[in-house]
Amino acid sequence: MIESNRGHLLPVYVLADESGSMYDHIDDLNDGLRSLHQALLGEPMAAAKVRFSVLGFSDDVIERVHLVDLRGAGEFPRLATRNMTSYATAFEDLITRIPGDIQGLKAEGYQVHRPAVFFFSDGLPNRGEDWRDAHRRLTDRQLTLGAPNIIACGIVDADAEIINEVATQPEFGFIVNKGVDVGDAIAKFCTALTRSIIASGRSLGSANPQLTVDKPEGFTVAIDVI
Repeated sequence: MIESNRGHLLPVYVLADESGSMYDHIDDLNDGLRSLHQALLGEPMAAAKVRFSVLGFSDDVIERVHLVDLRGAGEFPRLATRNMTSYATAFEDLITRIPGDIQGLKAEGYQVHRPAVFFFSDGLPNRGEDWRDAHRRLTDRQLTLGAPNIIACGIVDADAEIINEVATQPEFGFIVNKGVDVGDAIAKFCTALTRSIIASGRSLGSANPQLTVDKPEGFTVAIDVI
């Protein structure tokens, strides 16, 4: 018999650009995610309320980490660069993935909160692809079970207007400030992500649970720089 209430969970997805242009920066992102994992081990009460996935996207999507309980996770598989930057493929993947994940967690007896997707890219989507339609369907709560909140973060050649479109709220889109070192910016993104996960996880036990999103140091809200 399935246990009826195993507590509340927040599914968190890091959707990371693995296109070829990330070659010089992918080690920094891997290091940042490793630091996130270590930090969450020191916050077991918050980590217990999160299930964490890492997805790398290029022309396809590769699942690097699947809904792990960070308290018991081993070392993360590393992100690796390849090919182009298909935003459409990334969003299409989530349209299928997220409802399946939610149904699986509910079948295990958990109460599941609306997922958070942390989208990270250093460039523009493939020219000519209709990524906006996939994004619209993904974020439409009438069409997609668990239509997520998307926090979008852009570095290097990412376009502020596009990053703002990807984010589901204006305050969820961030673009790196000019002149900020890329490696440092990635570290700050991962630090902000860690703080957001800890604060959001803690809030799940409160009377008013909410997604907490910290602006990374060295970034500007994307809508402010369009």
